[in-house]
This record gives sequence, structure tokens and C-alpha cells, in this order.
Amino acid sequence: MEIIREEKNFQREFKNPVLTIGNFDGVHLGHQRIFQRVKEKASEIGGESIVYTFEPHPVELLAPERKPLLITPLREKLRLIEEEGIDVAICANFSPRFASQTPEDFVKDILYDQIKIRQLFVGHDYTFGKDRRGNIAMLINLGKKLGFNVEVVEAVRVAGAVVSSTRIRELVQKGEVPEAAKMLGRNYPLSGKVIRGHGRGSKQLGFPTANLKPEGDLFPKPGIYATWTYDEGRKYAGVANLGWNPTFHDQKFSIEVHILNFDRDIYGQPLRVEFVERLRDEITFRGPEELIAQIKKDISQAKSILKVS
Repeated sequence: MEIIREEKNFQREFKNPVLTIGNFDGVHLGHQRIFQRVKEKASEIGGESIVYTFEPHPVELLAPERKPLLITPLREKLRLIEEEGIDVAICANFSPRFASQTPEDFVKDILYDQIKIRQLFVGHDYTFGKDRRGNIAMLINLGKKLGFNVEVVEAVRVAGAVVSSTRIRELVQKGEVPEAAKMLGRNYPLSGKVIRGHGRGSKQLGFPTANLKPEGDLFPKPGIYATWTYDEGRKYAGVANLGWNPTFHDQKFSIEVHILNFDRDIYGQPLRVEFVERLRDEITFRGPEELIAQIKKDISQAKSILKVS
């Protein structure tokens, strides 16, 4: 997938561009449906499928006190968009100048004059432009005047609920990761580098852990989780502890993963952890022996959930 980080003065012309616009945080099932329609139309007219997104998230600039915790940091979002089979991702710098554009100017100057759009797909609740004045009716009207088509893609529902980034954030923060996975179409992940921790897992408890310094800032509710961990393309079952390790009176929040059937030294290496199911809250134990007994129970329960031996 070609990634373009400058929203103006593109260095080449696009072939029959079919485009969608949005933040696409999470690249969830609703976004995936839109991408599918973009790809289908591009294939139909011999065009290029294009996703036009923003960095930073517009709310971060316009109302920083309401800045959302992102489900997918930019690198992860672009990776997922590429996996969806999109040809081009335009990642526009959402600056004060960009935000000041009227909806009409954005459509005329960027979508029509520069990209030369043929077809636009948007979600059911799409708004854009200064003061969010642009809406679907305006887009359809401008499309008729300028000569491109606009199609609205209806919302995806899971168990009767509309799939949305806001709802997924709520589920993750509540620790309801199986429900979040149903809306994402995959398990909720955290990626980052392995850093050195207290060393208690291996030395005191006999269960070595990888301490993750995550790239994102949306964390599942503290507690113990059954997880999948990915290292160098291989998938391992495991158990993760998110929280403050109350038995040892830690003051700093940590994410520690005990990876089953794994013995490599991975300090400083990238790691990806997917959260499958929350097992329990953190508990204060009377000592290491009691904690070790509970860890064994957690591992047994995780193996049952993940269907591994």
C-alpha cells in the first residue's frame, strides 16, 4: 500500500480514484464494510482504492480535553488498512489551517481539483469541515455539481448494537474484551517493546514475564487475562497481568505477560499481545506461595479458554 503523508500537491495523478474519508480508529467491522465497498467499486471501474485519514485525531486539536484514547495508534491503523487490501492511504496533517477549511473548499480544492475523485463512500453519520458543518446531504449535492458519486454505507450491528469506535473503547476499558473483539473482527491488541521489570516473575515465582512498554494508551481494565502473544511471526498462549501487583505493593502500573512454552531473551524486542478474555481482578495475596498457587490456576484456566495444552 502506498502511504502519502502530504494532503496537498500530490506528486502523481490517481487513476479513477474511489475514496473514503474518516478517522477509522480501530479499523472495526463498520470501517471494513466501507473499505470493501471502496475496493469493489475501484475494481469495477479500473480505479484505485483510497483511504483518506488524519493525524492527529481531529478532537486532539479541536477539543483536547475530550481527546479519545486511540484504539489503534497510527502505525497500527495503517497496517490494518493495508491488510484490508486498500491501494493508497492519504494521511493528512490535521493542523489548525486544515481545520479552518470550509466543507465546500475541502471538497472542491482537495477531493475534486487535486485527487479528481470519481466515487466517494462515507459512513452513515459522517460530518466534516469547519464546525462540522459538512454533512452527507451537502456531499451528495456537491458531488452532483462537480461530477462524482456519493454512496452512504449503513452501520454494522453486532447483537443489535451499532459498531462504533466509542463503544469499543468503552468495552476495552471495562475489560469486556470478547465483546470488543466481536466489533473489531479480531482480538484487542497492545504492541510495544519489552522492558526490564523487577525480575520477580522468574526469580521469586518461577513464572518469567515479559514487561511491555506499549505504544498506545487504551488499556483493558486492570486484572488477569488469557492472551495470545506474537513474537517473530509465531503465536504463543499466555497470561497477562495489568495493574499494580498489590501483593508486592508496586506503585507503577505495569503490563506483564507470562508466555507459555517460551524461553527466549526478548528484552528490547517488539512484542504484540492480544487480549482474549479477562480471568479475574488483581488480588492481594498473603505471600508468594499463595500467589504461585493462583498463577497455576490462572494458567490452567487460560489454557482451557485458548484450547491449548
